[in-house]
Amino acid sequence: MAGNADSAAGAPAAHITAREGANLAVSLAPDGRTLAFDALNAIWLLPVAGGTARRLTEDGLDATQPHWAPDGQSLVFQSFREGAYDLWRIGADGSGPHRLTDGPGYDQEPKFSPDGRFVAFASDRGNAGRVWLLDTRTGALRALTQGDRNVAMPTWSPDGRQVAYTADGTAVEAVDIHTGTVRTLVTGPADATLYAPSFSPDGRHVAHVRVTGPRAWLVLDDRVLTDGEDVFPLAPCWLGAGELLYTADGHIRRRTLDGTRTDIPFAAEVSLARPAPYRRRGPDLTSTRPQDVLGIADPVLSPDGRSVAFRALNALWVLRDGERPRRIAGDGYWNASPDWSPDGRSLVYASDRAGTANLWRHDLATGARERLTDLPNAQLAPRWSPDGTRIAYQDEAGATWVLTVADGSVTKVVQELYQPGPPAWSPDGRLIALAAVAPYSRRSSNGHNQILTVDLDSREVRYQAPAPGRSLSTRSGDGPLWTPDGRHLIVGMESLAWRIPVDADGRITGEPEVLTGETADSLSVDARGTTLLYLSDGRLRAHGLDGSGTRTVPTRLTWTRRPAPAGRTVVRAGALWDGTGDRLRHDVDIVVEDGRITEVARRGVRGGRTVDASALTVLPGLIDTHNHWHWHGPQWGDRQGRTWLAYGVTTSRTPGDPAYQMVENREALAAGARVGPRYFGSGEGFEGTRGQHRVMRPVFSRAQLDRDLRRALALRYDLLKSYIRLPLDLEREVVERGHAAGVPVTSHYLYPAARTGLDGMEHTGGGNRLGYSRTLSFAAGRTFQDSVDLLAASGMWISTTTLFATELFADDRSLVEDERTRILFPDWEYERLRQKADAAGSGPDAELDHAWTTGDCDMLLRVHRAGGLVVAGTDAALDDIGISIHQNLRALVKYGFAPWEALTTATGNAARCLGLAGELGAVAPGHLADLVFVAGDPLRDIGAAAAVRQVMSGGRLHTVPELLEPFRRPAGAAERVAHPHRVRTAAATAGRDADHYWHEADPRHQGCCRQR
Repeated sequence: MAGNADSAAGAPAAHITAREGANLAVSLAPDGRTLAFDALNAIWLLPVAGGTARRLTEDGLDATQPHWAPDGQSLVFQSFREGAYDLWRIGADGSGPHRLTDGPGYDQEPKFSPDGRFVAFASDRGNAGRVWLLDTRTGALRALTQGDRNVAMPTWSPDGRQVAYTADGTAVEAVDIHTGTVRTLVTGPADATLYAPSFSPDGRHVAHVRVTGPRAWLVLDDRVLTDGEDVFPLAPCWLGAGELLYTADGHIRRRTLDGTRTDIPFAAEVSLARPAPYRRRGPDLTSTRPQDVLGIADPVLSPDGRSVAFRALNALWVLRDGERPRRIAGDGYWNASPDWSPDGRSLVYASDRAGTANLWRHDLATGARERLTDLPNAQLAPRWSPDGTRIAYQDEAGATWVLTVADGSVTKVVQELYQPGPPAWSPDGRLIALAAVAPYSRRSSNGHNQILTVDLDSREVRYQAPAPGRSLSTRSGDGPLWTPDGRHLIVGMESLAWRIPVDADGRITGEPEVLTGETADSLSVDARGTTLLYLSDGRLRAHGLDGSGTRTVPTRLTWTRRPAPAGRTVVRAGALWDGTGDRLRHDVDIVVEDGRITEVARRGVRGGRTVDASALTVLPGLIDTHNHWHWHGPQWGDRQGRTWLAYGVTTSRTPGDPAYQMVENREALAAGARVGPRYFGSGEGFEGTRGQHRVMRPVFSRAQLDRDLRRALALRYDLLKSYIRLPLDLEREVVERGHAAGVPVTSHYLYPAARTGLDGMEHTGGGNRLGYSRTLSFAAGRTFQDSVDLLAASGMWISTTTLFATELFADDRSLVEDERTRILFPDWEYERLRQKADAAGSGPDAELDHAWTTGDCDMLLRVHRAGGLVVAGTDAALDDIGISIHQNLRALVKYGFAPWEALTTATGNAARCLGLAGELGAVAPGHLADLVFVAGDPLRDIGAAAAVRQVMSGGRLHTVPELLEPFRRPAGAAERVAHPHRVRTAAATAGRDADHYWHEADPRHQGCCRQR
C-alpha cells in the first residue's frame, strides 16, 4: 500500500501538492530522522529536515494520528476503514497493514509504550469512555480507567509506568498501569480546555495544548510557550530535553524551550483523477403532465384496518379501501400528523390555521372541526390513547405532553429531547414509547436511535436498543409501535420492518424478527393487530401480520405542476442587475411570456400586462442551496415558505430531510398547493452506524445501502448526501449509483471526495467523524493552502453557511425588527432571535463566533478568487429561516467580497451547483422569470438585497403584504378551543445523564457545521 492510491478512470489526472494543512498530527521516529504525519486522509513520512513527503497509506484506510513503534520498523494509527475507528499497524516501508482491534466501539489516539509491548488508546467500547491497553503480543485488552468519562489522547511516561490523558477537557490525569492509582498532573484555567499531553523525556513535565475561545497555546506545565500561533490540539513530540515538535498555522514546527521556532517544510502530492463526467439529470421545471403522487407523508391505518389517513399535496386525505382518497383538510395552512380516534369516527391532527400549530379534531361523518388546544408553544405529532380520553403530543422544543380531552388539561411527561420521534401508547395506556437518540458514550454526542419508554405513573424512563448495537432506521415514523396485544413492538431497523417481543412494561425479552424483505418506512398497525401499513419506495403497502401476504394500496392521486401565468407581462424596472458584472442597468423592460423571460430591453416595450417596478431594482431570484426545511418544518408550518419568498428566495434545496416529507413538500410547492420557493431535495443523508440528527439514516450494511439507494432513486432525489460516518467504500457506491442515475452527491469532506467524484463540500468545515475539521483549524477556524487548491482544481462547490455571523446584529438589527420577521416567525423563534441579537458582539462566545466567521469568509473568498465555485447556503433552520441568506451575503461583503460577487453566490453560482445554469440564476432570455424587486442599490449596499417589495417565481408575482396576510389574521384564530387549559409541568428527565442530551437551539452542539 505504499505510494499513491490507484487513479480513478476518467479525465486525465491533475495533481495538487499540499504544503499546508489543518490539524495535522505528527510523530517522530525513534532515531530522530523521520516524521510521520497525517494529511489528506493518509499518513505520510517526511525527513525531519523537511522536503517531499512519501505517502504510506491509501485512501480507503482513512488513516489518522500515527505513532511510531520504539524500534522504528512500524507505526500504529487509527483507521475508519470498517465504519468504526479501529487500531491498525503498518510497516515503515508500507508493508503488511493489518487491523489490531475491531468492534463497534471507536478505538482512537493510539500510542506505543516505550518498550513496544503495549498500545494505549482512548475508546468508547462498551458504551463507556475509557483509556485502554492493548497487549501487542497477545492481543489482550484491558481498561485502565473506570466509569464513563470523556477521557482522550493518552500518552506514556518515559519509564512506561504511567499513562497520562485529558479528563473532561479540564485536567491532565495520569494512571499507574500496575496499581490503577490516578493523580492529577495539570489543571487548566476555568475558561480553558486542555488537549494532547506529552511527558518530557525526564518525566518531570507535561507539554499540552490549551484552548480558550479562538486561541490555542502550546503549554509546558503552566508555562505558555507560544503566542499568536494557531496551535493544533494534537500531541506535541519531544526532540530532546529542550525542544518540542508540534503543528500550528498549517505547518509542522519545532520550538526550543528558550523560544527559537523553525518550520519544517513538506510537500505532499495527491492525484485529482476523477471519474468520467456523468450526464446530470435536471428536473423538468415547467412540464404540466400529470404525475403520480410519491409524497405520501404521515400515513396511519384506521382501527378497523380498512382506511388510511395521510398528508399529500398540502392536505390531509382519507383513503377507504377500494375507493379514491377524500380530501378532508386542505385550506392552505399546514395540516399534518393525522391520527385516528379509537372508534374510527374522527381524526386528530396538527394545524397552524389559528397562527400556531395546535391540535384539531375532524369529525369524519359531519366534516366539523374542533380546536382542541390553544397554547403558546406548538402542539405537534398527536397520538390518541387507546381509550380515547387522552392525546399525547410534542412541542416545538421536543418535550412530550399528554392532553386530557375532557377538561383540556395538559401534562408534560418527558422533558425536552433532541428531535424525538412521535409518541406511541401501550395498549393499556400506562406507557408511552418514542424514538430518541442515545449518545454512545461521554466521548461524543453521536449514538443510536433507541426506544425510550416512560411510565406515566412512576415517570420512570428507560432506553433500550432495538437489538444489540443496532439503531432504529430514523426518528421519523420508524416506530416504536405497540401491537394491540401488548406483546411486541414494531420498529423500522436497517430500512426493514421488525417485530420485537416485550413484556408488560415494554422491556425487550427476545430477538427481533424481520417482517418485510423490502424497504419499509412510516409504520402503522391497525387496532386488531392484523395489518402493518408502510411506505416502500413511493408505494403504500399493507402486510398481513397474520400471514395473509403483502399488497399495494393504490392512492390514485396525481399532481400537476401549477402552470405559469399565461400571456405576456412587461416588468418596467428602474434598475436591473442581471446576475453578471458589477454594474446596474437602468430603465429596463423585462418581458415575460408564460413564465419565461423572452426579452430584456431598454424601456419602451409595449403590449401585455405591466408590472411597475420603476422605483425598484430587479435581481435574479435568490437560491439557497443548503437548508433543512423539515428540521423545524412542523414548528414553522405554512410560515416557512412565505418567509423564504418574502426575503427573495425563489429556489431552495435541502441536503437532508425526512424522505417522504421532502417529496410531499416538493410536490405541494410545484403544484401550487403550498406557498413557497421552488424546492429540490434529498431524503435522509446516508450516515454510518452512529448518528445524531433526525434527517440522517444510519447504514449498517451494503445490503441496507442498496435498499436506501433504491428508495432515493424511486423518490427521485435531486441530491444524495453522504454524511459524517459513512465509510469510504460505501460512499464510493453512493457516488457510482447516484451518478449513473444523473444525481449529484455531496458530503462534508474535501479529500478524497475531490478525487472520488463527489460534486460538492457542504460547509467550510462541517462536522467530521474525527471530532475536528480537516479544512479549518480547530480553535481559530482558519483554512490553508491545501483546501483552497483542492476546491479550485476539483470543480467541487462549497456552500457558505456562515452560521456564526451573529456579530452582524450588533450593528444592524433591521432584519430582526422587520415586519416580515415579526409576523412570520413563530413566537418562540422570534424570541430566540431577539435574544441572539441582544447578545450579538458580546458574551462568552462572541470572540469565537467572530473568529470562525472571519475564517469562513477568508476561505470562501480565497476559493472564489482562485476560480472555485462558492454557493450560498444557510443551513437553516440551524440558522434563521429567511433572513439567514442575507446574513450570509452581508458577512461575505464585510470580509472581502464585492457586493456583486456575494450576490453571484446566491444566483449564477448556485444555479450551476443545481445543474440549472440555463434556467435560473440570471435575468436573461430563456431563463425562468424568477425576479426579486428591492428598494435601493444592492451593488453599493448589500443590505438593500433584503429590502424586498415583490418577488416573482416562474412568472407568478407575490407582494410582501400578500405573503404576510394569512398570519396577520389567521383563519382559525377566532375559533374557540374546546376547553380552557390547565398546565402541569412535572415530567420525567429522559436521560441516563442530563449532559448527554443537548438541545438543538445551539448549532455548536450539532456537529453539522463545526466540532470542538
